[in-house]
Amino acid sequence: MSRIYYDLYARDVVLTLGHRTQIMGIINGSPDSFSSDGKINTSASLKVARRFIREGADILDIGGESTRPGASRVTLQEEIRRVIPVIEVLARTIKIPISVDTSKLEVARRALDAGASIVNNVRGTQASTSFLKMVRDYRASIVMMHMRGTPATMQSKAHYKNVVNEVIEELQITIEKCLAIGIKKDRIIVDPGIGFAKTVDQNLMLINHLNRFNILKCPILLGSSRKSFIGQVLQKEAGSRLMGTAATVTAGVMRGAHIVRVHDVKAIKETLKVTDAILNAQA
Repeated sequence: MSRIYYDLYARDVVLTLGHRTQIMGIINGSPDSFSSDGKINTSASLKVARRFIREGADILDIGGESTRPGASRVTLQEEIRRVIPVIEVLARTIKIPISVDTSKLEVARRALDAGASIVNNVRGTQASTSFLKMVRDYRASIVMMHMRGTPATMQSKAHYKNVVNEVIEELQITIEKCLAIGIKKDRIIVDPGIGFAKTVDQNLMLINHLNRFNILKCPILLGSSRKSFIGQVLQKEAGSRLMGTAATVTAGVMRGAHIVRVHDVKAIKETLKVTDAILNAQA
């Protein structure tokens, strides 16, 4: 399969996507994470961030609120406490782009003020006009992820006649909203929302047909790392899903993913080195 190339603009950063899959390392500042690796203090999060950079991460994604199925929301003040000090330190000391994983406008604004250049909004298809205008004004890049409902209710909303068609259609509506507000196409990343309002079979189907998301003409982010559908296939707990994650990453990249969001940077870096080599091999 031929690769599709994009230049992604995130404030003053330009990422050329396509020749090599980009790794987004997850820095989780919530103790309520489904993967049980939440870092609830700044020094612990910074330690993980620096290890990820050594291991080859291309982007760091800093979050302070769990979005696992059934998770409850944290207060604005608590999310700010978990996220902003980490971004402030990293922005002064690292060169790779920083993403903030939030759906709260004020957290995103403070993160951008602190030095982030990408906003990863898990409620992307539900993003408010004010949220999108704020991203536009900062000239940031935005990840528009597909989800229905909230983390507390989403698994009751996994009803689709054709999951691939409907997720693409709902993302297209969101892209058109972004464009109407003034966010340029070269600042938008799409994410099919693996594990968010999707059944096991629907998650597998989305990965298997990820190439169909190319119709949106935006870079594709795949966030499958340690997700529960892998656990259900393998009958393994979150900490034992590395090989399953690697399989989803390989399949997703072979079908067009440009960025993969993962917990295990070192192992996935090796996985992608081989996967990218296969994709880039010329006949």
